[in-house]
Amino acid sequence: MNIRERYLETLAFGSPDKVPFHPGGPRESTVRNWRTQGLADSEEWLPCLFAELGVDPETPSLPPPDLGVDFRMRPCFEERVIERREGHLVVQDWKGNICEISDEFDVTYLRNAIDFVTRRWIKCPVENRDDWGQMKTRYDAADEGRFPGDFGNRCHQAARRDDVLTIAFSGPFWQMREWCGFEGLCMLMAEDQGFVEEMAAFWTDFVADMLERILAHVVFDALSISEDMACKEKAMISPPMIRTFCRPSWDRWCRLVHGAGVPLVDVDSDGYVGEIIPIWIESGVSVCDPMEAAAGNDLQTYRDEFGRSMAFRGGVDKRCIAAGGHAIRDELRRLEPVVRDGGYIPECDHGVPSNVSWPDFVEYSRLLARMTGWL
Repeated sequence: MNIRERYLETLAFGSPDKVPFHPGGPRESTVRNWRTQGLADSEEWLPCLFAELGVDPETPSLPPPDLGVDFRMRPCFEERVIERREGHLVVQDWKGNICEISDEFDVTYLRNAIDFVTRRWIKCPVENRDDWGQMKTRYDAADEGRFPGDFGNRCHQAARRDDVLTIAFSGPFWQMREWCGFEGLCMLMAEDQGFVEEMAAFWTDFVADMLERILAHVVFDALSISEDMACKEKAMISPPMIRTFCRPSWDRWCRLVHGAGVPLVDVDSDGYVGEIIPIWIESGVSVCDPMEAAAGNDLQTYRDEFGRSMAFRGGVDKRCIAAGGHAIRDELRRLEPVVRDGGYIPECDHGVPSNVSWPDFVEYSRLLARMTGWL
């Protein structure tokens, strides 16, 4: 099997020749520590890991190109430092948020998940309907800058792929939280339901328009919806609120992509997702991740409850990897029945944190490679 076939076969509860080997990826601070623990300064961590394990990395012969599609606001806000405080910076990020971060980082760290950056929110870009009117102008699916000039050629090349082609964007809760802030969004859900429904409908339409433009050229393999909406042991909003404000978006997108032949819809949410999974299943979502163990997610319990209606990625407790030794072995032994049952790609249940040492990460990866059929 090639990479694409194995990935799709695994998450469809099929019969792959082996389970994809995805130990998880480190953040910048993690790699910095690893370079003091045995990873050479001159080596990239992933090729070095494969060499340590004696596993031949798979290289696709026809990888899909980056389609270059941009779901983010256009134009972005100016990234700038507003104020310097003792040990901290007050910054404006690309999304228009004003927040405080450690001066260990700079504002560019807020563009993508380079490292674990704690921030204190001060002001969010949408606080009223006037702000919302301005924000909407930044999301025009017909903006030519959202698609590269050679988009058609990229799609033609992607149609011949032997690796997984995924289209990713933010879900309604994630996106509205970025506009309004968590507290601001929750207050609006309680006090101005119509405003929240208007924002959610706008985002649903925008994404659907973007997806239709993509699907006119190429049918991709997986839709990935970023939707962090859960904490430890509970979702951030109640199931009735999820059905009101979020499910209409998920329903429409799932119908659209499944109707075009896209096999997988994957939702990414940190935290405890046990009370959200039934709603995702109703919408047509078939995969969820990263299944954080510390939040109370137990994959065997979910498999017993939801059967093969939901596949999973992630689920390996990062705390056990950090503890090393027997903790790693016991953790992978806990998850082995779910791996055998199918519909599961085990990996670290979030970005690999800096308290995971390089030797322990190598040992965890070795055991994972054996469990998934690579050694």
